[in-house]
Amino acid sequence: MSAARVQSFRSLREEEMFNLKKWIASNVGSTINLTEKIHSSTYTIIARAAFGKKCKHQEEFISIAIASTKIGSSFDLADVFPSLGFLDPLIFGTRAKIEKLHQDSDTIVENIIKEHLEEKSGASETVTEDLVDVLLKFHNIDHGFSLTTDNIKAIVFDIFSAGTNTSAIALDWAMAELIRNPRVMKKAQNEVREVFNRNGSVDEKAINEMKYLKAVVKETLRLHPSGPLLPRECGEKCEIDGYEVPAKTRVIVNAWAIGRDPTYWTDPDSFIPERFLDSSIDYKGTNFEYIPFGAGRRMCPGMLLGLINVELPLAMFLYHFDWKLPNGMKHEDLDMTEAFGATVGKKNDLHLIPIAYDMSTIYCNRNGH
Repeated sequence: MSAARVQSFRSLREEEMFNLKKWIASNVGSTINLTEKIHSSTYTIIARAAFGKKCKHQEEFISIAIASTKIGSSFDLADVFPSLGFLDPLIFGTRAKIEKLHQDSDTIVENIIKEHLEEKSGASETVTEDLVDVLLKFHNIDHGFSLTTDNIKAIVFDIFSAGTNTSAIALDWAMAELIRNPRVMKKAQNEVREVFNRNGSVDEKAINEMKYLKAVVKETLRLHPSGPLLPRECGEKCEIDGYEVPAKTRVIVNAWAIGRDPTYWTDPDSFIPERFLDSSIDYKGTNFEYIPFGAGRRMCPGMLLGLINVELPLAMFLYHFDWKLPNGMKHEDLDMTEAFGATVGKKNDLHLIPIAYDMSTIYCNRNGH
């Protein structure tokens, strides 16, 4: 997704951040489940970007996407022992559940596409295009690049599934690491507040001035890549460390282990954003010791959207609120256990108590969050 397209969704990100900020402010001094709220907000942003503001199927589709992510990340006996696949319908019923979710999501997206096609002729050119609008420009055209209805449905579901859970997990880990590392939290908050106060508002454009905040996000993705295992298919026969790898072999790249390899990283298990401040390492996949979005032609196409969906709410959290753990818990006691799955989030939700930094900034106009 291009930078221009990501920028076109800025207003809806700002609106959702305004709503999220108000909700947190209404719970100042009380314990909140920040993990749950992060996921809900991220799903809403992606759904609105994909389907538009007034999509009556949005909540239903979000529920299906959440269920699909959970079941898709669960253990499947047949993946390990294919000969035992016949046991699935008798014991687990996993394949039947996946098929039902696929049918439900297919029906919903097809209805959304039909609605967009019906509204297309009477729509004003000034209306912001959503993802479905963009894809429909290539729908069944007679020349050049063309997309079928099934192509569009697959793209929408892939972007939605990949872009929501991964961004939410990264943001959740970032907040957990900051809570566990008060020195880093203070340094990041000082930068965010200095930049936003200088600019007069909480503005998405100002995030580019926040070098330390960006280093925090980079360090978070080094330790906690949302997709720790990157599946690929070997394009041609090759040899690695004396082992012959035939063409068409399916391989798994362990991005989680690479990010913690002491050969490339000093003190690899510690959260040290400063390691990225004077580093040329970026997200583009040219530095193979750091591949949170993959590398090559198959690297994540939604990288820019994913990053802003982490950086913007993180900056908002740090600017408007101070945070503490409930029940007198100390920062070093925060549980950082990882959950099992294709995407690796925290095993236990992050519960925190927000404390307003400056209540006068909480309810400013939506353009300033």
